[in-house]
Amino acid sequence: MDGAPAETASDVLPGTSAANGAAYQPGYEVVAEQILKLIAERQLQPGDRMPTEHELAALLGTSRTVVREAVKILSAIGRVRAQKGRGLYVANDEGMLSSSRWGGFFMPTDLDQIFMLFEFRRVQETAASRLAATRATPAELRAIKDAMELCREGHETGRNALFEQGDDAFHLGIAGASHNPFLVVAVREARRLQRQSNTIGMHGGLGDHARDALAEHAAIYGAIRDGDPDAAAEAASVHLDKTLEDYRREIQRRVFGSGSPETR
Repeated sequence: MDGAPAETASDVLPGTSAANGAAYQPGYEVVAEQILKLIAERQLQPGDRMPTEHELAALLGTSRTVVREAVKILSAIGRVRAQKGRGLYVANDEGMLSSSRWGGFFMPTDLDQIFMLFEFRRVQETAASRLAATRATPAELRAIKDAMELCREGHETGRNALFEQGDDAFHLGIAGASHNPFLVVAVREARRLQRQSNTIGMHGGLGDHARDALAEHAAIYGAIRDGDPDAAAEAASVHLDKTLEDYRREIQRRVFGSGSPETR
């Protein structure tokens, strides 16, 4: 992760290196996942006070430095709120798909939740692509194409943040071109949840698919540009299905190692 602090050997938790068959995962990402699990297991609700950094370090068997970096990640994605002088609290996330509205915390290592999220995205984004093929204005088409090229530049220069910026703009640009504000909100919220799995436990794990995603983006854009709603919906569906498979494989590697269980 860009800008992440250097870690000592003691800061990287057991089972996170490539030596045991799993992809490398920094200790602060592992701890971030463990904090989310702790919140869920204790059934803490938005606004509830959490254990202190010192208590979390003792509970999770790691250092306060690693806990502090994990908390920064969770604060950035809206799951934890740190109040100076008062401690840590479960964040009150008021998004459309917030935990308080849909009955539980999104766990980036839970395969069922990942599957349901992509199932939701598939419904919304195929519909958005289909509508965009008949409603996109020339300006909207240019914006979608520019976002696609931003992804390409990010991939070719190895700048992950630039790729992610372009990817976000690409998918939200298509949603905007549907001219349906409900779809825009749905796509934005689903991608917000996806970023949690990108930030925790998935960082750097999808490089191979980034290359394929460029061709998949081009297919979606080409169908929208050509005014072919069926082709646009099909291309969007293919893109999301392939991305889901990469997420599923990467999570299995990180959580279960090479002997991953059978999945649906």
